[in-house]
Amino acid sequence: MTGRLGSSCVVVVVEVVASFVTCLSSSPSPEKCELPPLRVRTGGFISEGRRYITTNRKSKAMAPTAVDSKRISDITEDGSMDRRGNPAVKAKTGNWRSSILLLVNYGLVTCAFFGVGVNLVVFLRRVLHQDNAEAANSISKWTGTVYIFSLIGAFMSDSYWGRYITCAIFQMIYVTGLVILSLASWFLLVKPTGCGAAGEHCDAPSSAGVALFYLSTYMIAFGNGGYQPSIATFGSDQFDETDPREARSKVAFFSYFYLALNVGSLFSNTVLVYYEDEGRWVMGFWVSAAAAAMALVLFLLGTPNYRHFKPTGNPLTRIAQVFVAAFRKWRAEVPRSELLHEVDGDESQIAGIRKILHSDQIRLCTVTQVEEVKCILKMLPIWLCTIVYSVVFTQMASLFVEQGTTMNTNIGSFHVPAASMSVFDILSVLAFIAIYRRVLVPVMSRLSGNPQGLTELQRMGVGLVVGMAAMVVAGVVEVERLKRVGAPDQPSSLSVLWQVPQYALIGASEVFMYVGQLEFFNGQAPDGVKSFGSSLCMASISLGNYVSIMLVSVVTSLTAGDRRPGWIPGNLNSGHLDRFYFLLAALSLVDLAVYVACAVWYKGIKLDSNEEKANKITVHV
Repeated sequence: MTGRLGSSCVVVVVEVVASFVTCLSSSPSPEKCELPPLRVRTGGFISEGRRYITTNRKSKAMAPTAVDSKRISDITEDGSMDRRGNPAVKAKTGNWRSSILLLVNYGLVTCAFFGVGVNLVVFLRRVLHQDNAEAANSISKWTGTVYIFSLIGAFMSDSYWGRYITCAIFQMIYVTGLVILSLASWFLLVKPTGCGAAGEHCDAPSSAGVALFYLSTYMIAFGNGGYQPSIATFGSDQFDETDPREARSKVAFFSYFYLALNVGSLFSNTVLVYYEDEGRWVMGFWVSAAAAAMALVLFLLGTPNYRHFKPTGNPLTRIAQVFVAAFRKWRAEVPRSELLHEVDGDESQIAGIRKILHSDQIRLCTVTQVEEVKCILKMLPIWLCTIVYSVVFTQMASLFVEQGTTMNTNIGSFHVPAASMSVFDILSVLAFIAIYRRVLVPVMSRLSGNPQGLTELQRMGVGLVVGMAAMVVAGVVEVERLKRVGAPDQPSSLSVLWQVPQYALIGASEVFMYVGQLEFFNGQAPDGVKSFGSSLCMASISLGNYVSIMLVSVVTSLTAGDRRPGWIPGNLNSGHLDRFYFLLAALSLVDLAVYVACAVWYKGIKLDSNEEKANKITVHV
């Protein structure tokens, strides 16, 4: 990096030149000249760990002085920068001072998202007059779209905008969508005012109202989806992996990140869901819009203290170059392995000779590009195995809620909205995060020798097992619910509290599966595609929703007809939702077997040491 020198550096430059001339006049070998300790500041920062005196021949490195090392230790060594593009100072940027603000931001965004999403299936049935299967598929499409948009956000973040700009832009889109939804519900959809409570349907919506509803909800999907992978990676960017203390904090950050998600959704799943279930949809949507706006303000307030990484350019181009080059060279004879090594550094191995640049990139790619593609390809089998779990997870927002509405939702004189049962999922997540970090990690670290207790792949495997158990329990509850059905058009007498175990098991599985996924895909993704790694977790949820749509459609077409209501009819009392749950449990068992084979086969990414890189920074005088 070229230093920006002020007039105060003139004395230093003169001393350097004089010493260098003296050295040249007294030594026949200019490349062996050494100078006294040199300290150069660039914009207030020491920008090198080793000083280089450059002649027309190969540079000679000098070890840093004690003063230099002390000042360099105040600067991050992972390449992160402050907002002005200078090396980030540890005491003034990043770490928990910034990540806590991002956690609060994420909690508020999540509160807004679940304020709309968790009860949306009920809104579709009561306000837009959709039946059970149609509403379940609409929710799956919308949720799937939320997470498929995460790929767009990750691409823009890694390639062009950077994480900070990406988060800011998509949050603005998100807030706009929530405001439009609130206005559309207020003036066009919730008619008469207060309709949409339990057992009370609204007037048929106008075409303009329906159009604005879908426009706003998919703007929410676009904004939230693009924001999600970038905020996770941006939060982890606030910790320097080369600092042991910050590296430990970075591991803890992902657990707290998922904790923030569930704390944020706790308010939505209790207070907002209750008022929305009573017909106060407009109020619920406006509260969600206010939470999202507050999150955006907090995010912008932290701007001076964030650490940033420069976008690395279009990763798709680099990946495509590897495949094109491989295709064009597939007949080439592979040379001996010792001939495949590149010469490290910016200079030729031969003194006085300029280094020749690569030829056509479509014909020849660097080893780094090839390894980047190999890392992504190796992660894909693991990622594909997580999709079935996402099918299981998405039932909590659709069929679990529809199942709950056909149960006894009264506890004494108090009415429990079926959608608010997801609070037990949140409480389970909060409890199991604490149990995992305080109990399981110490025990498993002693047994396995791994300081993290379980590896990311092991945790994801546990999540698959617990998710499968949740489907078995949900199926058993449905069997018991059907036994207690009186009149065909009346709810079962079975209490909705019987759903607590299935929600709690889903929450426990999330702690192992999704926290493990975040750490795995973020840690195993190459540096140039970090946000893409985080987006794989979101894309898994997206495809899980689309696979759920396909399964519901296939099951309905195969089981309904010839006067048969099918497994998931409009009236669940005449269906067999239990069989659908057991089908998902069977699919999870098959998926688990495939996952174990893929996890055993997988070999982790190997990265170059940052310590070696830190000794190669050059000051140009």
